[in-house]
Amino acid sequence: MKLLHFFIGAVVTASLPMIVFAQATQPNADSVRARRARMLQEQREAYEHRVFTHADTLRGSITPERAWWDVQRYDITIKPDFDKKYTAGDNLITYKVMSEKQPAMQIDLQEPLLIDSIVYNEKEKLSFTKEGNAWHVKTPHQKAGSINKVDVFFHGYPQTAKLPPWDGGWTFTRDSLGRPWMTVCCQGLGASVWYPCKDHQSDEPDKGASLTMIAPDTLVAVANGRLQFRKENSDGTATTKWAVVNPISNYCIIPYIGKYVNFHEDFNGLKGHLDLDYWVLDYNLQKAKNYLPEQVHNMLHSMEYWYGPYPFYEDSYKLVDVQHTGMEHQSAVAYGNHYAFGYRGRDLSGTGWGSKWDFIVVHESGHEWFGNSITTKDLADMWVHEGFTNYSETLFVEYMWGKDAGNAYNFGIRKNIVNDRPIIARYGVNEEGSGDMYYKGSNMLHAIRHSINDDSLFRKIWHGLASTFYHQTVTSAQIEHYISKHAGFDYSKVFDQYLRTTQIPELEYYFSTDKKEVYYRWTNCVTGFNLPLALNSKDTGIKIYPATTWKHTTLNEKQTALFNPKDIEYMYYISVKESKE
Repeated sequence: MKLLHFFIGAVVTASLPMIVFAQATQPNADSVRARRARMLQEQREAYEHRVFTHADTLRGSITPERAWWDVQRYDITIKPDFDKKYTAGDNLITYKVMSEKQPAMQIDLQEPLLIDSIVYNEKEKLSFTKEGNAWHVKTPHQKAGSINKVDVFFHGYPQTAKLPPWDGGWTFTRDSLGRPWMTVCCQGLGASVWYPCKDHQSDEPDKGASLTMIAPDTLVAVANGRLQFRKENSDGTATTKWAVVNPISNYCIIPYIGKYVNFHEDFNGLKGHLDLDYWVLDYNLQKAKNYLPEQVHNMLHSMEYWYGPYPFYEDSYKLVDVQHTGMEHQSAVAYGNHYAFGYRGRDLSGTGWGSKWDFIVVHESGHEWFGNSITTKDLADMWVHEGFTNYSETLFVEYMWGKDAGNAYNFGIRKNIVNDRPIIARYGVNEEGSGDMYYKGSNMLHAIRHSINDDSLFRKIWHGLASTFYHQTVTSAQIEHYISKHAGFDYSKVFDQYLRTTQIPELEYYFSTDKKEVYYRWTNCVTGFNLPLALNSKDTGIKIYPATTWKHTTLNEKQTALFNPKDIEYMYYISVKESKE
């Protein structure tokens, strides 16, 4: 990702957390806290005073030049030159005309790449002008409801990624044996960094996409979906085509070109037979065979249990060996975790539970449900991708080792929350919110689950999300409303609290003199914050509905013991204080 979020001890970005360790020369706790506070304040001020440009609006909004046409399919051809770091190709865009009002067509292609020509319906060359990374194409008037095509030819020296996958562009590098290896990462920055498209998350190609790669015949080209053909050319190159039949996000369409070999498995999932394929660099083949299948099977069993069927049976599931860390490229998940447990050898929870499974297999595959099948219309709502996928880690740990393990993992990752700025960013300008969309998003969902206090209902809601919004683009508001409606409780103020502020809500409580009554309220929160708290032990339980005004509940002796601040904070991302009132 292009946007990095810094704080003491870690760095977090959307799509994948990047962990580094601060080299503190002064271990004094007060100085570390002060430094952290200064950094957070500087980040808040920078966020609040950011000035958005016309280019931001062109990139991040549904402009009139985007609104009148709906992408039906992309058929992309790319020919990368490894030595020159140069690319040339075209994208045949099939689209449906949605309106009789048709200003110029906006096609996105980022500098320094250039559009050579645009051909309408295979016969008419179109004129166009350039405005930064937006290209305005003059089209003939078209009948609303009609299906048409533009073929956009391009070339140039594309942006290369300096630190993939956290910044975008092509990677032209070599494997450990010195042989060429190429790929792209572009989430956030946008797919237009390497091919021309309508670069907005709200419009996916409804009828699928294909990617044809022309590369040296000594290398193997892999992409999303299923292999259509590989053809040897007479010039030392081979042409390879892959295709998906399902809708797909622009940034998920990705080429992988290197010394790949393949092995295959058949998996019996909730919808029947699912093809599993592993494309790995040849020297990793035996290592991958010994390691990956068990990790993938465990992941799929867990995900299908909690979220429902894998969303892309028609396009198969595969892992593709990469030299960066990994990314959620639909049906061709990038894997670069060194065939080892944890996140590049680390347990992000610090509890030990994160060292028992492969983080990249679980996290990046989790995005097949939230991120790929369910995609947010605006980048500002990316928490739907990252919060639910981060929470899939907690659910995976619980599926494998039990509820206590899942609770411990979720509490452990809480230390990574920064509260630097809101999780939901500003709309229409291609802006991401705080990296807290990972860990805070996950802790919010875990708190809502504890609040519902009915795991059968919780699982039904999660399955319902996956099926109701299957292969759709959505808003955060739709997801929030669905959870509230099907939980039978209005969680809108809970979502406002955790997604749209940086405040940690505080439960304040006190007992009557005889401890038969408990009084409680919410403070440090939005007006109307109303998260219910289900407090349980092995032999008793109680559910309270705090508000921002004092309320009270009668207790028995066992229930009184449930008001233990440490225990409550363990289950809910809140602070708890016993008052003297």
